[in-house]
Amino acid sequence: MVAWKRQLILFGGFHESTRDYIYYNDVYAFNLDTFTWSRLSPSGAGPTPRSGCQMSVTPQGSIVIYGGYSKQRVKKDVDRGTQHSDMFLLQPEDGREGRWVWTRINPAGAMPTPRSGFSVAVTPNHQTLLFGGVCDEEEEESLEGDFLNDLHFYDATRNRWFAGRLKGPKSEKKKRRRGKKAELEGADKQEHGRAGAQEPLEVVREVVTEDGTVVTIKQTLAAPGSAGQPRSDEEDSPDEAGGPVVEPSPRSNAMLAVKHGRLYLYGGMFEAGDRQVTLSDLYCLDLHKMQEWTALVEMDPGAQEWLEETDSEEDSDEDEGTEGGDEDEDSGESSGEAGGECGACAGEGWQETHGRAAPEAAAPRQT
Repeated sequence: MVAWKRQLILFGGFHESTRDYIYYNDVYAFNLDTFTWSRLSPSGAGPTPRSGCQMSVTPQGSIVIYGGYSKQRVKKDVDRGTQHSDMFLLQPEDGREGRWVWTRINPAGAMPTPRSGFSVAVTPNHQTLLFGGVCDEEEEESLEGDFLNDLHFYDATRNRWFAGRLKGPKSEKKKRRRGKKAELEGADKQEHGRAGAQEPLEVVREVVTEDGTVVTIKQTLAAPGSAGQPRSDEEDSPDEAGGPVVEPSPRSNAMLAVKHGRLYLYGGMFEAGDRQVTLSDLYCLDLHKMQEWTALVEMDPGAQEWLEETDSEEDSDEDEGTEGGDEDEDSGESSGEAGGECGACAGEGWQETHGRAAPEAAAPRQT
């Protein structure tokens, strides 16, 4: 939903019950003066039914719809998800009040890879910002998600996508003195910096659950300077370039807000095996400088509470007998899988929260 003049424009979505589901591509308007809903009937070929799409208003007064997620049943108890990557423009018709028209557009530039669960915000220069998400690799009886943490910008004026690349932190070292010796040292350091920049940086994080299970998260990051942007000898030293990169880890469904040219990013979720992990960290990025992320609040894995689920009452009874009944576990009547969930991802509503669903035959997540 977006605010357009004195109206709220709502598009698509889905409804799901324990037995069936339906996706929508209808458009409604809520009048902020009369407090009434009305259904719009735009002309032209519009988006197919979907949920979780990008929706933003352009400086020209049109509404952009990008991406989204939908699924369809391929056979009994087996669903196939689709991550949409098409883009549409919803425009009011000239001289015809209340009449709208759909137009499919094909932007230039570096478009985001297909994904769902991405987050959207609007920058001070009226560009649409897209962050992260997850690309699902679905087999008939399995679902694996490749979680992302990249930035993309859509410029509606130029109808073009741009990849968001950070410049890296500025060095506060004093300018090196001039001279043959200093030049040689600078050249030597620059060569070492280039060599170091070619080596990817692997960050390994471990989350220890209450039952002692260790979830290892590995993330390979490009070292500063590997994005094709040359660095002068006055910028980061090799020691600085080889340090850990501060940035949000790959995730979907993060919260975004922009204030005074700064992007704030909070939380989200990712999956580690059959566990769903909700995040509580908070980051900030200056959109004017585009240098580096700042971690305002880091996540404390020890403060997380793991909520276990089992497939049947028998499994629950066995677990209680083995563990001495110290922990309460949900029965299979209300659980969808034998994995675990963390914080807000527990229990019902997984599909409504994250906008995508596993094949039911593989790992049903039912309300």
